[in-house]
Amino acid sequence: MKSYQIGKILPIKFRNSPNPKNCCMLQIQENISLKNFNTFGVEANAKYFVEINRKEELAELFLDPQWKQTKTLVLGGGSNMLLLNNFDGLVIRMNIRGIEHRISHNDVFIEAGAGEVWNDLVNFCVIRGYAGLENLSLIPGSVGASPIQNIGAYGVELKDVFRSCNAFELSTGEFRTFSKEDCRFGYRESVFKGELKEQYIIVSVKFQLSLTPQFNLKYGAIEQELVSRHITSPTIKDVSQVVSHIRVSKLPDPSTIGNAGSFFKNPVISEDIFKSLQIKFPEIVHYPAGDSKIKLAAGWLIEQCGWKGKVAGHTGTWKNQALVLVNHGGATGAEVYAFSSQIIDSVYAKFGVSLQREVNIIS
Repeated sequence: MKSYQIGKILPIKFRNSPNPKNCCMLQIQENISLKNFNTFGVEANAKYFVEINRKEELAELFLDPQWKQTKTLVLGGGSNMLLLNNFDGLVIRMNIRGIEHRISHNDVFIEAGAGEVWNDLVNFCVIRGYAGLENLSLIPGSVGASPIQNIGAYGVELKDVFRSCNAFELSTGEFRTFSKEDCRFGYRESVFKGELKEQYIIVSVKFQLSLTPQFNLKYGAIEQELVSRHITSPTIKDVSQVVSHIRVSKLPDPSTIGNAGSFFKNPVISEDIFKSLQIKFPEIVHYPAGDSKIKLAAGWLIEQCGWKGKVAGHTGTWKNQALVLVNHGGATGAEVYAFSSQIIDSVYAKFGVSLQREVNIIS
């Protein structure tokens, strides 16, 4: 047992497991603090809490009708969420580990457990020269959360390297494989955030990488940082190190100050609306988004409204990146949420652009 704040423990024996190794007790804990399980560090309690280490444990857990009828919250790294209140249900912490890989010609196929730390997977691939994840270095969170959010950074999204994922359906107790098409990926979106929200729990993810890098260096400050390091022919490791350096310079470490990384999505608008904005704000930071769309830098919009480094009570924006909201100590989820609403209203008043929260709001 890990050193959680332990309340009453409700043991569940694996009743139907054919594997003797699985004949043990799955422990459901009561009244557990989630402060150490969310990177914002906000205080909230879970009515029930369980840790899953093998996918078979999910099937066993939901054989009990009690848990089929109980509201659930799936936790990975707790890095992309904001808890507004205590959670009056079952919190499932996914801790399924393991990374497998095989090489076929120039392709590298990776399968990782949902509980693997995302950056550990990135490092696993970078060290071995498997290309495709280097721009996604140092993104906080777990592998299992990556398809839900379609995580992305510096011009690369998860969908660019995604092959499939295996997920557990709560209503039927069956496992299903989702292809890239099934997931309906969009900008920080997937079917798991929309139509199938809270219906599946991802247990593993498969990726297709390459032995031949095709770098995307145009987004953000990657090229500039490579030049400053006198690197003209970058390796996978070079790109990963540069991306990590840029992220560390801009984003706070959750172990020292609570945060969930980028709190808002970069808004995507039509070219016509962008041209009107550019006349009024010539320096507006923007990127092409395809299909006659333009992506705006939410951090720039927020900074122009005077929010960068702002402190309000126990919360505020990070001094080096206005896109990041932080917990200066003792902030509640409700306080952070209210602060984010002020930012949304301010940006809309100045630019006529509606910001959307990227983090998952858990009420």
